[in-house]
Amino acid sequence: MADIQIGNRLIGPSHRPFVIAELSGNHQQDLNLALAMVEAAANAGADAIKLQTFTADSMTLDVDNEHFVIQEKDSLWEGESLYGLYQKAATPYEWHQPLFDKANALGMLAFSSPFDEAAVDFLDELDVPCFKIASFELTDLPLIRKAATKGKPLIMSTGMASLSEIEEAVNTAKSAGCENIILLKCTSTYPAQATNTNLVTIAHLKEAFGCQVGLSDHTAGVGVSVAAVALGATVIEKHFVLDRNAGGVDAAFSLEPDELSSLVKETTRAHQAMGQVCYGGTQAEEKSKLYRRSIYISKDMKAGEPFSKDNIKIVRPAYGLAPKHWDDICDKVSKCDLKKGTPLSWQFVES
Repeated sequence: MADIQIGNRLIGPSHRPFVIAELSGNHQQDLNLALAMVEAAANAGADAIKLQTFTADSMTLDVDNEHFVIQEKDSLWEGESLYGLYQKAATPYEWHQPLFDKANALGMLAFSSPFDEAAVDFLDELDVPCFKIASFELTDLPLIRKAATKGKPLIMSTGMASLSEIEEAVNTAKSAGCENIILLKCTSTYPAQATNTNLVTIAHLKEAFGCQVGLSDHTAGVGVSVAAVALGATVIEKHFVLDRNAGGVDAAFSLEPDELSSLVKETTRAHQAMGQVCYGGTQAEEKSKLYRRSIYISKDMKAGEPFSKDNIKIVRPAYGLAPKHWDDICDKVSKCDLKKGTPLSWQFVES
């Protein structure tokens, strides 16, 4: 599968995972906090930071009825109006440039999820290296078509989408000229549980659409992301916060800086560990083979004396005959005197 270039980073199975720190609305409307988050993400080793580009008006209607208030009992945002929630979570448009500049200065890429067509144009003017389509927007085919016309890679979260809905999104992007597509397996619950993450879907997604696949991970910790890399994920996206206890709209399922650092290290290790089909030991293991077992003289012997369990023994190291020859040796006789601790060799055995 061909690599995809996003900015100065090549993404693909032969490269370490591309780790995205999603700032979302955890900046709590404080630009200095947002800038500090970018710096902390860079120090943790993230490859990119991602914003969300919307206003409350571009997301929903300022209407106070049951359709526009979150009703789910197990939701982090139960009872909040959609409009009010998006007002709290929105990243001001005027922040994008300084946040992107900060990320770039620290060696990271920076991009965003547009939530309407005007946001696509706005981000394109900022020369983002790619676009991210959020899972809830995967069925917004006009939005996907608009982003795909900009000639940049598309990262799309699949979330609740059926196979046919993902196919519609991919075909829409391709028909608008975008061939560089990365699909992210995603469970659109906040937080998500490992038990409903279904990571084996990653391999099926890759086969079904012939494209790179990653994970947008809303679970706690880093274990699910590490497992995703072992299953072929080339991109990992995680929400990020400086301090969960300090709050933030997504803080409950976001990683703190030390956890993000662990994510980068452990997903890199998982990628390095994949390797290739290998039997017989690696080159690094060659010296270890000397500490296998072999047959040694365990008691001084005279010429003509039969070999038996009384005078030979299978022990470490492996300078003598391999243990598989034990049955062939027993009851044969020694050609010469042998001292205890001598590795047994065919040259000592009377034929």
